[in-house]
Amino acid sequence: MKGVLVDSNVILDIFLNDPIWADWSEATLEKYSQHTPLYINSIIYSEVSIGFIKIEDLESSIVKSGFQMLEIPKEALFLAGKVFLQYKKQKGVRRTPLPDFYIESQAAVLYLDLITRDASRLCISPASRKSIYCHVTSDEKYFAQKW
Repeated sequence: MKGVLVDSNVILDIFLNDPIWADWSEATLEKYSQHTPLYINSIIYSEVSIGFIKIEDLESSIVKSGFQMLEIPKEALFLAGKVFLQYKKQKGVRRTPLPDFYIESQAAVLYLDLITRDASRLCISPASRKSIYCHVTSDEKYFAQKW
């Protein structure tokens, strides 16, 4: 599948007009939207909803921005569970999988690029379906993951 999964932090930058990040996030999405679909999933939708009082306003913003909703496939849910087990083996303290595990697993399973500005992410290679830790140096302001 060709396309880009857009993390909630990038979307919220635009919807809430973040004074630091809005310009970068808007320019990045504009660049990608010229040649590929922009996707979100139910987890991203939920995270973005915190910036809205009414669901109708959220729905309107999602539609106007051109985001398409994707279901998280079972393969991605399964992979997120395996990534969580690896996280626990590496002394992770959470008792349940983190939303990022589902988001990155979906990007890997569907061969989507992932746009986020999180400085450090758990990355999953779509070719091997194995997770690796990705680190972005502290002077970098964003991370746009391309497989």
